[in-house]
Amino acid sequence: MRRFVGVIFGIATQLLFLFTVWHLFWFLKGDFSHHESGALAIDVLLALQFAVGHSLLLYPGVRSAITRKLPAQFYGSLFCIQTCVGILLTAFFWRSSPIEIWSLTGWGGWLMSAGFYGSWISLLYSLNLTGLGYQTGLTQWWYWLRRKPLPRREFQPRSLYCCMRHPVYLSFMGLLWFTPLMTLDHAILTGIWTAYIFVGSYLKDERLSYYIGKPYRDYQARVPGYPFIFFGPLGKRKTKPAPVKPLKKSPLRTT
Repeated sequence: MRRFVGVIFGIATQLLFLFTVWHLFWFLKGDFSHHESGALAIDVLLALQFAVGHSLLLYPGVRSAITRKLPAQFYGSLFCIQTCVGILLTAFFWRSSPIEIWSLTGWGGWLMSAGFYGSWISLLYSLNLTGLGYQTGLTQWWYWLRRKPLPRREFQPRSLYCCMRHPVYLSFMGLLWFTPLMTLDHAILTGIWTAYIFVGSYLKDERLSYYIGKPYRDYQARVPGYPFIFFGPLGKRKTKPAPVKPLKKSPLRTT
Protein backbone atom coordinates (compact mmCIF):
# COMPACT_ATOMS: atom_id res chain seq x y z
CA MET A 1 0.00 0.00 0.00
CA ARG A 2 2.82 2.44 0.83
CA ARG A 3 4.43 1.76 -2.54
CA PHE A 4 1.10 2.23 -4.32
CA VAL A 5 0.66 5.61 -2.60
CA GLY A 6 4.22 6.55 -3.60
CA VAL A 7 3.53 5.73 -7.25
CA ILE A 8 0.30 7.78 -7.30
CA PHE A 9 2.04 10.63 -5.47
CA GLY A 10 4.82 10.80 -8.08
CA ILE A 11 2.48 10.66 -11.08
CA ALA A 12 0.11 13.24 -9.59
CA THR A 13 3.04 15.59 -8.95
CA GLN A 14 4.11 15.59 -12.58
CA LEU A 15 0.55 16.10 -13.84
CA LEU A 16 0.16 19.00 -11.41
CA PHE A 17 3.43 20.49 -12.72
CA LEU A 18 2.20 20.42 -16.33
CA PHE A 19 -1.17 21.87 -15.28
CA THR A 20 0.60 24.68 -13.43
CA VAL A 21 2.95 25.58 -16.30
CA TRP A 22 -0.06 25.91 -18.62
CA HIS A 23 -1.88 28.26 -16.26
CA LEU A 24 1.26 30.25 -15.38
CA PHE A 25 1.89 30.90 -19.06
CA TRP A 26 -1.55 32.34 -19.69
CA PHE A 27 -1.68 34.20 -16.38
CA LEU A 28 1.58 36.07 -17.06
CA LYS A 29 0.72 36.55 -20.72
CA GLY A 30 -2.17 38.79 -19.72
CA ASP A 31 -4.95 36.71 -18.19
CA PHE A 32 -4.50 38.64 -14.92
CA SER A 33 -6.02 41.70 -16.59
CA HIS A 34 -9.32 39.83 -17.17
CA HIS A 35 -9.82 38.87 -13.53
CA GLU A 36 -12.39 40.51 -11.31
CA SER A 37 -11.30 43.80 -9.76
CA GLY A 38 -10.84 43.87 -6.02
CA ALA A 39 -8.64 44.89 -3.12
CA LEU A 40 -4.99 44.95 -4.14
CA ALA A 41 -4.08 43.83 -0.61
CA ILE A 42 -5.26 40.37 -1.69
CA ASP A 43 -2.71 40.45 -4.51
CA VAL A 44 0.04 41.40 -2.08
CA LEU A 45 -0.80 38.42 0.15
CA LEU A 46 -0.98 36.07 -2.83
CA ALA A 47 2.42 37.20 -4.10
CA LEU A 48 3.96 36.90 -0.63
CA GLN A 49 2.55 33.45 0.16
CA PHE A 50 4.40 31.97 -2.81
CA ALA A 51 7.69 33.68 -1.99
CA VAL A 52 7.64 32.85 1.73
CA GLY A 53 6.50 29.25 1.32
CA HIS A 54 9.00 28.62 -1.45
CA SER A 55 11.88 29.88 0.69
CA LEU A 56 10.88 28.09 3.91
CA LEU A 57 10.71 24.70 2.25
CA LEU A 58 14.27 25.13 0.98
CA TYR A 59 15.70 26.05 4.38
CA PRO A 60 18.13 23.28 5.44
CA GLY A 61 16.56 22.93 8.90
CA VAL A 62 13.05 22.57 7.47
CA ARG A 63 14.30 20.10 4.89
CA SER A 64 15.96 17.98 7.57
CA ALA A 65 12.79 17.95 9.67
CA ILE A 66 10.66 16.90 6.69
CA THR A 67 12.97 14.14 5.49
CA ARG A 68 12.89 12.57 8.96
CA LYS A 69 9.21 11.80 8.28
CA LEU A 70 9.16 11.63 4.48
CA PRO A 71 11.57 9.53 2.38
CA ALA A 72 14.25 11.80 0.90
CA GLN A 73 13.36 10.65 -2.64
CA PHE A 74 10.00 12.40 -2.31
CA TYR A 75 11.30 15.75 -1.08
CA GLY A 76 11.70 17.04 -4.64
CA SER A 77 8.10 16.11 -5.40
CA LEU A 78 6.89 17.84 -2.23
CA PHE A 79 8.80 21.00 -3.18
CA CYS A 80 7.28 20.86 -6.67
CA ILE A 81 3.78 20.54 -5.19
CA GLN A 82 4.30 23.53 -2.90
CA THR A 83 5.56 25.60 -5.85
CA CYS A 84 2.61 24.59 -8.02
CA VAL A 85 0.01 25.23 -5.33
CA GLY A 86 1.50 28.67 -4.59
CA ILE A 87 1.42 29.63 -8.27
CA LEU A 88 -2.12 28.29 -8.82
CA LEU A 89 -3.45 30.15 -5.78
CA THR A 90 -1.94 33.33 -7.18
CA ALA A 91 -3.32 32.74 -10.67
CA PHE A 92 -6.85 31.74 -9.61
CA PHE A 93 -7.52 34.31 -6.87
CA TRP A 94 -5.77 37.33 -8.43
CA ARG A 95 -7.57 40.68 -8.51
CA SER A 96 -7.02 43.01 -11.45
CA SER A 97 -6.69 46.79 -11.55
CA PRO A 98 -7.80 49.14 -14.34
CA ILE A 99 -4.83 51.47 -13.70
CA GLU A 100 -2.30 51.11 -16.51
CA ILE A 101 1.36 51.96 -15.99
CA TRP A 102 2.25 51.26 -19.60
CA SER A 103 0.41 49.87 -22.60
CA LEU A 104 2.65 49.29 -25.61
CA THR A 105 1.50 48.67 -29.15
CA GLY A 106 3.31 48.39 -32.47
CA TRP A 107 7.04 47.69 -32.27
CA GLY A 108 7.14 48.21 -28.54
CA GLY A 109 4.47 45.59 -27.98
CA TRP A 110 6.17 43.17 -30.38
CA LEU A 111 9.51 43.56 -28.60
CA MET A 112 7.93 42.97 -25.20
CA SER A 113 6.16 39.86 -26.49
CA ALA A 114 9.40 38.60 -28.03
CA GLY A 115 11.14 39.09 -24.68
CA PHE A 116 8.36 37.16 -22.94
CA TYR A 117 8.59 34.16 -25.26
CA GLY A 118 12.40 34.34 -25.22
CA SER A 119 12.32 34.22 -21.41
CA TRP A 120 10.27 31.02 -21.54
CA ILE A 121 12.83 29.44 -23.87
CA SER A 122 15.67 30.60 -21.64
CA LEU A 123 13.87 29.30 -18.53
CA LEU A 124 13.33 25.82 -19.94
CA TYR A 125 16.89 25.68 -21.27
CA SER A 126 18.36 26.79 -17.93
CA LEU A 127 16.29 24.25 -16.02
CA ASN A 128 17.40 21.55 -18.42
CA LEU A 129 21.08 22.41 -17.80
CA THR A 130 20.74 21.53 -14.11
CA GLY A 131 18.32 18.68 -14.68
CA LEU A 132 14.62 19.49 -15.13
CA GLY A 133 13.76 16.17 -13.49
CA TYR A 134 15.51 17.24 -10.30
CA GLN A 135 13.52 20.49 -10.26
CA THR A 136 10.18 18.68 -10.48
CA GLY A 137 11.14 15.68 -8.32
CA LEU A 138 10.74 13.31 -11.29
CA THR A 139 14.34 12.07 -11.26
CA GLN A 140 14.38 11.26 -7.55
CA TRP A 141 10.99 9.57 -7.78
CA TRP A 142 12.01 7.56 -10.87
CA TYR A 143 15.03 6.11 -9.08
CA TRP A 144 12.81 5.25 -6.10
CA LEU A 145 10.34 3.55 -8.44
CA ARG A 146 13.11 1.37 -9.90
CA ARG A 147 14.52 0.67 -6.42
CA LYS A 148 17.89 2.13 -7.38
CA PRO A 149 20.04 4.55 -5.36
CA LEU A 150 20.07 8.13 -6.60
CA PRO A 151 23.49 8.91 -8.11
CA ARG A 152 25.44 11.75 -6.62
CA ARG A 153 25.11 14.99 -8.59
CA GLU A 154 28.41 16.47 -9.65
CA PHE A 155 28.92 20.22 -9.58
CA GLN A 156 29.96 21.07 -13.15
CA PRO A 157 28.76 24.51 -14.34
CA ARG A 158 28.31 24.76 -18.11
CA SER A 159 26.79 26.96 -20.80
CA LEU A 160 24.85 29.86 -19.22
CA TYR A 161 26.13 28.90 -15.78
CA CYS A 162 29.62 29.87 -16.89
CA CYS A 163 28.38 33.46 -17.34
CA MET A 164 26.07 33.81 -14.34
CA ARG A 165 25.08 31.77 -11.31
CA HIS A 166 21.30 32.24 -11.59
CA PRO A 167 20.05 32.01 -15.20
CA VAL A 168 16.81 30.35 -14.04
CA TYR A 169 15.94 33.29 -11.79
CA LEU A 170 16.90 35.80 -14.48
CA SER A 171 14.67 34.03 -17.02
CA PHE A 172 11.76 34.03 -14.58
CA MET A 173 12.30 37.74 -14.01
CA GLY A 174 11.92 38.22 -17.75
CA LEU A 175 8.48 36.58 -17.59
CA LEU A 176 7.41 39.29 -15.16
CA TRP A 177 8.90 42.37 -16.81
CA PHE A 178 8.40 41.63 -20.51
CA THR A 179 4.73 42.51 -20.90
CA PRO A 180 3.07 44.94 -23.33
CA LEU A 181 0.50 45.81 -20.66
CA MET A 182 1.68 46.68 -17.15
CA THR A 183 -1.22 47.39 -14.83
CA LEU A 184 -0.96 48.36 -11.18
CA ASP A 185 -1.73 44.84 -9.96
CA HIS A 186 0.86 43.33 -12.33
CA ALA A 187 3.37 45.89 -11.06
CA ILE A 188 2.72 44.68 -7.50
CA LEU A 189 3.35 41.08 -8.56
CA THR A 190 6.45 42.08 -10.51
CA GLY A 191 7.87 44.14 -7.65
CA ILE A 192 7.34 41.52 -4.92
CA TRP A 193 8.54 38.58 -7.00
CA THR A 194 11.55 40.52 -8.30
CA ALA A 195 12.58 41.32 -4.73
CA TYR A 196 12.07 37.66 -3.86
CA ILE A 197 14.23 36.60 -6.81
CA PHE A 198 17.18 38.65 -5.55
CA VAL A 199 16.72 37.49 -1.96
CA GLY A 200 16.22 33.91 -3.16
CA SER A 201 19.38 34.13 -5.24
CA TYR A 202 21.38 35.07 -2.17
CA LEU A 203 19.78 32.30 -0.12
CA LYS A 204 20.46 29.78 -2.87
CA ASP A 205 24.12 30.80 -2.95
CA GLU A 206 24.34 30.30 0.80
CA ARG A 207 22.55 26.97 0.58
CA LEU A 208 24.78 25.61 -2.19
CA SER A 209 27.86 26.91 -0.42
CA TYR A 210 26.70 24.97 2.66
CA TYR A 211 26.05 21.72 0.77
CA ILE A 212 28.84 21.81 -1.84
CA GLY A 213 31.50 23.70 0.08
CA LYS A 214 34.74 25.00 -1.41
CA PRO A 215 33.98 24.13 -5.09
CA TYR A 216 30.94 26.39 -4.99
CA ARG A 217 32.75 29.18 -3.14
CA ASP A 218 35.46 29.07 -5.84
CA TYR A 219 32.70 29.22 -8.44
CA GLN A 220 31.24 32.30 -6.73
CA ALA A 221 34.65 33.96 -6.95
CA ARG A 222 34.83 33.35 -10.72
CA VAL A 223 31.24 33.95 -11.87
CA PRO A 224 28.82 36.73 -10.82
CA GLY A 225 25.26 36.01 -9.79
CA TYR A 226 23.90 38.19 -12.61
CA PRO A 227 25.46 40.11 -15.52
CA PHE A 228 26.55 43.68 -14.74
CA ILE A 229 26.52 43.16 -10.97
CA PHE A 230 30.05 43.89 -9.87
CA PHE A 231 29.77 44.05 -6.09
CA GLY A 232 27.79 42.73 -3.16
CA PRO A 233 26.62 39.17 -2.46
CA LEU A 234 25.30 38.75 -6.02
CA GLY A 235 28.54 39.87 -7.63
CA LYS A 236 31.73 37.85 -7.61
CA ARG A 237 32.33 36.76 -4.05
CA LYS A 238 35.82 37.06 -2.67
CA THR A 239 37.02 33.84 -1.13
CA LYS A 240 38.51 34.16 2.31
CA PRO A 241 42.01 32.72 2.48
CA ALA A 242 42.42 29.82 4.83
CA PRO A 243 43.93 30.90 8.15
CA VAL A 244 47.62 30.14 8.40
CA LYS A 245 48.41 28.10 11.45
CA PRO A 246 51.64 29.08 13.21
CA LEU A 247 54.33 26.44 13.12
CA LYS A 248 55.11 24.85 16.42
CA LYS A 249 58.67 25.40 17.44
CA SER A 250 60.47 22.24 18.34
CA PRO A 251 62.41 22.44 21.59
CA LEU A 252 66.14 22.96 21.12
CA ARG A 253 68.40 20.23 22.29
CA THR A 254 71.39 21.14 24.36
CA THR A 255 74.45 18.96 24.49
